[in-house]
Amino acid sequence: MSALSRSLPRAPLRRGLYGLALALSAALLAGNAAAAPNFPFGSHRQPYVAGTLSPSVGRAAADQSTASFYRTWKQRHLKPGCKAGEYRVVANTDDAYVVSEGQGYGMLITVMMAGSDAEAQTLFDGLHRYNRNHRSEIDSDLTAWAQDASCRNVGGTASATDGDLDMAYALLLADRQWGSTGSVNYLAEARRTIAAIRRSNIHPTTKLTHLGDWVDSGSPVRYNGSRSSDWMMGHFRAFASRLGDSYWTGVLDAHQAALADMQSRHAPNTGLLPDFVVDTHTRARPAPAEFLEGAYDGYYSWNAGRVPWRIGIDAAASGDARSRTAARKLSQWIRSKTGNDPARVRSGYKLDGSVVENYNSMFFTAPFAVAATVDPDGQAWLDRLWNHMATSSAGDYYGDSVRLLSMLAVSNNWLRP
Repeated sequence: MSALSRSLPRAPLRRGLYGLALALSAALLAGNAAAAPNFPFGSHRQPYVAGTLSPSVGRAAADQSTASFYRTWKQRHLKPGCKAGEYRVVANTDDAYVVSEGQGYGMLITVMMAGSDAEAQTLFDGLHRYNRNHRSEIDSDLTAWAQDASCRNVGGTASATDGDLDMAYALLLADRQWGSTGSVNYLAEARRTIAAIRRSNIHPTTKLTHLGDWVDSGSPVRYNGSRSSDWMMGHFRAFASRLGDSYWTGVLDAHQAALADMQSRHAPNTGLLPDFVVDTHTRARPAPAEFLEGAYDGYYSWNAGRVPWRIGIDAAASGDARSRTAARKLSQWIRSKTGNDPARVRSGYKLDGSVVENYNSMFFTAPFAVAATVDPDGQAWLDRLWNHMATSSAGDYYGDSVRLLSMLAVSNNWLRP
């Protein structure tokens, strides 16, 4: 049954044309008039650069595993919002029921799964609709970072940079995937969000990402701080190419320089980045404990664990030598550290490679698979990581989402706008 027919209410026939009109109106509001995708999942129409590794199981098997885990992720974590036509990714963390970071993940995932899931565009539009109904009070073109189960904003109505970056990138993908002539003008929405990120989430001097639109020069320590997992090279590259705006090339170059400097000065043997970086206006260094979230702010912990995915997918998709060098350093270190055993990846490290939390989490393991795709000697390691991702049980929203995004990247289903 199509997504449209599922959405129609079961009205008695005596309501006639009036009832049908109401049903169609509700369906269109929910975004269910889906267009055929231009880049359906599994078509592999945007191959990575030559020499990028793929799992030895082959594309068909990798696609099957990715699609299977997508169905699990969707059933567990993607739910209707509080208003008609809304969808939300349920994080259900200690801080909030929904976070903008999860909304960005959901938009990336659904736009890339189009062609496998007939509801993909409906879900994507519903996620976007939810975001537009929860705007930051500081910059209304950005998204408030957190809501409770009743869809009320919590924790302050401001933005978090990572969520808005992923939303903007996903909107550019949606324009490529479905076009922008339907109920949502994806390209216009992307342009609006990117303009807001530029004015509110990028440091005007260093061109590095801010923590959100809530930081200002009145608080210089946080104003000159940045979250390493927001260093999304592929996003900046896409903004530059799709908007024809060299400003974003400058942002990309600033982040590449910061990445290389942090790896060489603070993690020469591991390539690890800390969750947060401070003093970006002078010479960046790892944040001290309790800078923003806790004792591990200067370690490779629950933010920076996404870095191998973010850097690795840019390395695979663009071939940028800077990203490839950074990703390979991470991959080669973790191979040596674990003895090529994914189960030995630990949940956080000091930048010298010392273990912080001595247990295994998919959140930390999966991103290393993306980095492994550009590690010339990493085929056996990549295969073990893939098997680990493809066969492990589902977990919480955060680990499951990063795992699925990593699987999309490793299986060559990651899209570029």
